[in-house]
Amino acid sequence: MIPNRNAILQRQQQLDPQRDYLEICHWLAGYEFPWDMTRSLELALLRTFCIPSVADLLNRTGEFRHHAQKRYDDTGIVVSELFKWGYHSSRGQAALQRMNAIHRHFLIRNDDYCYVLSTFVLEPIRWCERYGWRSLTPTEMQACFYFWRVIGQQMGIHDLPSTYEDLDHFNREYEQQHFRFANSNQQVANATRRMLLSWFPPGVRSLINPAIPALLDAPMLTALGWTPAPAPLPQLVRSLLILRSQVQRYLPPRQSPDFFVDQAIRSYPHGYDISDIGPPALLERLNQQNPQD
Repeated sequence: MIPNRNAILQRQQQLDPQRDYLEICHWLAGYEFPWDMTRSLELALLRTFCIPSVADLLNRTGEFRHHAQKRYDDTGIVVSELFKWGYHSSRGQAALQRMNAIHRHFLIRNDDYCYVLSTFVLEPIRWCERYGWRSLTPTEMQACFYFWRVIGQQMGIHDLPSTYEDLDHFNREYEQQHFRFANSNQQVANATRRMLLSWFPPGVRSLINPAIPALLDAPMLTALGWTPAPAPLPQLVRSLLILRSQVQRYLPPRQSPDFFVDQAIRSYPHGYDISDIGPPALLERLNQQNPQD
């Protein structure tokens, strides 16, 4: 039986984040904050669209215009496989190799790689601080850093910040230097927005649509070319998220995992295989080549 919340937290605090980051992140993503992790990584995705060099590549591939749901699901599957099984496992290695094989087909700047990686570390931490049923502890924050730093190294990213604090500094400085409006930012973000709206019944989409920007800060809204949510909505959305977190504090801990891959996945209603992951135009080539090619 899974222990109570305090016992889980105490156990996490006894672990070494530089050694036990796989175990710590497994619990964070699958048991402690599964819903929050998914929402925060959606926000991280939107943040990356604020960098024109990132958005331009995504826009040129057409993946978000034509296959937004699959692109979203494929990202969620790869991240979830790594959280659930760890990159040392056969499944984790397969997911990591698939991601690397996809990336090798595109010219991606190393600094952009670093920035995207930084959002995967920092946005869940920032989200939980604002809207989680508790904030992440320093041990858990460090574990997230080491988890993604090792993955970054296995992706071939070089010059990664060597500490959590350096990564946070890099992230903020990169956004200050590179967040600016571009048509490609808006096009990719709009395609993602349409995808998010498609999750709701047609009758309520007109109500949801103006609320989507409610959690975005001013630099993001400017870079994406989005109109801010109407004045009452940002505070209302934040209040509802805080209320959810307050209720959740009194609920018993999760008894079974709830990773992204444990849920029904829209693009793969009958299940998926790693050979399904990737842009449709590249699938045949990806499935013919060796992982190291």
